[in-house]
Amino acid sequence: MLLNDFNYTLPEDLIAQIPTAQRDASRLMCLDRNLGSIETGSFSDILNYFRPGDVLVLNDTRVIPARLIGRKQTGGRVEVFLVRSYKQAESHEDWLCLTKTSRSLKYGTVVSFSPEFKAEILEPVDESYRRVRFFCPGDFMAAVERYGHLPLPPYIKRKDTSDDRSRYQTVFARENGAVAAPTAGLHFTEKILQQLQAKGVEILNLTLHVGLGTFIPVRVEDIRQHRMHSEFYRISEKTANSVNCARAAGHRVFALGTTSARAMETSSTDSGELMAGSGESDIFIYPGYTFKVVDALVTNFHLPKSTLLMLVSAFAGRDFILSAYHRAIAERFRFFSYGDCMLIV
Repeated sequence: MLLNDFNYTLPEDLIAQIPTAQRDASRLMCLDRNLGSIETGSFSDILNYFRPGDVLVLNDTRVIPARLIGRKQTGGRVEVFLVRSYKQAESHEDWLCLTKTSRSLKYGTVVSFSPEFKAEILEPVDESYRRVRFFCPGDFMAAVERYGHLPLPPYIKRKDTSDDRSRYQTVFARENGAVAAPTAGLHFTEKILQQLQAKGVEILNLTLHVGLGTFIPVRVEDIRQHRMHSEFYRISEKTANSVNCARAAGHRVFALGTTSARAMETSSTDSGELMAGSGESDIFIYPGYTFKVVDALVTNFHLPKSTLLMLVSAFAGRDFILSAYHRAIAERFRFFSYGDCMLIV
C-alpha cells in the first residue's frame, strides 16, 4: 500500500495533447481478469465484448467552462476557477473558487470579465479556496458559457480551443456541474451506443460531477492515509432498478468510467443492491476493496501514483494492470484524457 507501488515511467510524447480525428478512432486494450489475457485492437471492437442483457452505466455530467479570465480595476490579470456553487440570489451567485493572480487578492477586489459580467472576491475558505460573488444580468451559466474557458487537465500543454468545447465533452453530457470530463466516455458516439442497444445492451445513466480532486496528487506514502475530495452524485430509480434486475438475472454491469464505478459502489449495499438517491461520494477504492456492483469497467490509461490507477488496480490486480501499462507503452498507446481506451472484463 505504498505510493511508489503504483508508479510507472511514461514517455512524455505518449501523453495525448489532442483528441483523435474521429471520436471512436482510438485504440482499445482489453484485459480479461479470469484468463489473465490482454487483447488489443480498435475501439469499435468493444462491441464484441458485450452480451445481450448486459447493462452499460454512463455518467451524464457536463463539463462547464469553469476558467474565467478577468481584470482587476488596476488592470492586473486574474483567473477565477469555479469549483462549487454556494447559493443563488436574484442579484448574484456565490461560488467556491480557486483564484490565480500575480499578487494576493484583497477582500472586496472587483474582477471584470466583461462590462456586464463581474465578480467580487470575498473571504478565504482555506489556504486554497476563496468565496467569490458573481454579478451579471440574465442567466449566470449563460455568461459562464460565453466567457469561460474549458478546464483542460494540466498535462495538456496548450490553450483550450473551440474544438475542445465538443471533444472534451461526451455525446451524452446533460447535467452541468463537472470541472473535468468523465474521459472514458469521450470515445463513444451515438452510433456505437445505438449498436450496443441493437445488440441487447441496456444503456443507463447516472450523474457524478467530477471535481478538482481528480487532479490532486496523493501526497502520503501510505496510500491508506489519503482522503478523497467529495463529489456530488445522483442515481435514479430507473437506473437502480434496471441494474438490480440485470444482476438478479445473471447479466453483467459495465461501468463507463471510474466515475460511474465510484458512484455505484458508493450507493450500493453490502449485498450488492444498488440504491437510488443522491449525495456526496468520497469513496477511495484501492487494492483490497471488493466491488459490489461493477462487473466490467471501461476506462482510460491513468497517471502514475493516481487514485484512478489505484482504483483499476483494485479491480484487476496491481501487477496485471502495470503489466498492461508496460505493454501499452511498448505499443505506443496514447495516455490520459484524450488517449486510448481500456476495457477490463
